Amino acid sequence: MTSITIARKLLTSGCVAAALLLSVSAAAQEAPKPVMDPASSQDEIKQFCTNIADPARDQRYLLQKQELEKLQADIDQRIATMDKRKAEYEDWLKRRDDFLKTADSGLVDIYKNMKPDAAAASLNDVKVTVAAAIIMKLSPRQSSLILAEMDAQKAAVVTNIISSASDPNTSKSKDPS
Repeated sequence: MTSITIARKLLTSGCVAAALLLSVSAAAQEAPKPVMDPASSQDEIKQFCTNIADPARDQRYLLQKQELEKLQADIDQRIATMDKRKAEYEDWLKRRDDFLKTADSGLVDIYKNMKPDAAAASLNDVKVTVAAAIIMKLSPRQSSLILAEMDAQKAAVVTNIISSASDPNTSKSKDPS
């Protein structure tokens, strides 16, 4: 391996180190030369460093640019994935909201027209949050009759959900269940 090859590999380590290695390697490969004065040796090192400074800087910038391009490609891929997931979520949310709007009034009307004992039996078998939402939309008189007919434990949970949903101190981001 020539001293120039070694010096090129060490460009990123610093100019002076490469120049010193170059001079040591050259001295080891060649026959002994007359002792040079330190001033001319320093001038050679300075000249070497000056000559390779621009190519070394260019190489370093090229490596940094390539790394940044890789990172940018990774970020672009992640953004595309997030946009796809966001679109899927928005579509799902829109379908859910449309369903709730159409089923909401119809479902509440069904429970309005049921007898309290039948409504209570039916609400005992649905999710607690659904039961609470339906009971909240009924009149207080109907709600109280249905809650009185429901299973005591489920009625207590429903009451807690309704209470926390109407509590102004409860954060909207907090799940009442």
